[in-house]
Amino acid sequence: MDQLWLANKRIVIIGGTTGLGLSAAQAFVGQGARVVVVGRKEESCKAAEAQLGGFGLALNGDATDPATAISAITLCRGEFGGFDGLYHVAGGSGRRFGDGPLHQLTLEGWNKTFELNLTSLMLSNQAAIQAFLEQNTGGTILNMGSVLGFSPSPNYFATHAYAATKSAIIGFTKSIAAYYAANHIRVNVLAPGLVETPMAQRAANDETILKFIGTKQPLDGGRIGQPTDLDGAAIYFMSEYSRFTTGQVLAVDGGWEVSEGQY
Repeated sequence: MDQLWLANKRIVIIGGTTGLGLSAAQAFVGQGARVVVVGRKEESCKAAEAQLGGFGLALNGDATDPATAISAITLCRGEFGGFDGLYHVAGGSGRRFGDGPLHQLTLEGWNKTFELNLTSLMLSNQAAIQAFLEQNTGGTILNMGSVLGFSPSPNYFATHAYAATKSAIIGFTKSIAAYYAANHIRVNVLAPGLVETPMAQRAANDETILKFIGTKQPLDGGRIGQPTDLDGAAIYFMSEYSRFTTGQVLAVDGGWEVSEGQY
C-alpha cells in the first residue's frame, strides 16, 4: 500500500485502551492517524499511551459519563488541531448485574446493560455530531455492534438485554445516518462475532464454547476472532474510501451469521 489510508486523520476511540479499541488505535496510527483513546482504568490508559509511540493520547474516563466524550473530542482538537472521526467500542456484558434469559433477567441487569452499551454510545455519538456540525466539516462515526444483535445463539449466549442493546445500536445508527447524511456525516456499524478480548474471557476460556465456535465461525480453520481481524474494516470506515457509505452494518464474524454451528 503506497498511500496511508488515514494520513492526517484525528480520531477519538471510546474504549480504546484494551482489546478491540487498542488494536484499532495501533492500526490507525500505522495508517497515519493521530488518536485519543479513552478508558476507565488509569493503568490501561498509561499502558495504551506508551504503546502508541507519541501518536496517541489516553484519557481516563467512564463512557457513561456525559462529559467523557466531550472531553476526548476537546483534547483531540486541542492537541491534534481537529477532529475527523469517532470509533465507539466501549460496552460490556451485564451478566454480573443480572442479564440473562428473559425469565431470569433482572431490572438492574436490563438497566445496567443499556447504560453500558447504548447510553454510552448515544453520548459519544451526540458529542461527535455536535462537533462535526460546529466545524461544518463532515466526519465519520463507527459504532461497535455485535452479531448477537441480529443472529442469536441461545445455548451459550443468552443475554437478552445485551442482544437488545446491540440491535438498538443498528436502529440508532441508521436513523442518525439518514438524518445527518446531508451534513456529510456518515455513521456505520461493525458487528463482530466472538473475539478474544478482556470482555470475552468467559467464552474464550470455555472449551465447550470454543468447540462450538470452531463450526459457528468456520473461516480460517474455525476459530475465535482476534482484535486484529477487525482492524481493516475499521480503517476503511475511518478513511475517505468510505465517503459514499453510510447507515451500513458490516459483520466481521468468521462466518457466524451464515453458519449453523454444531453443538
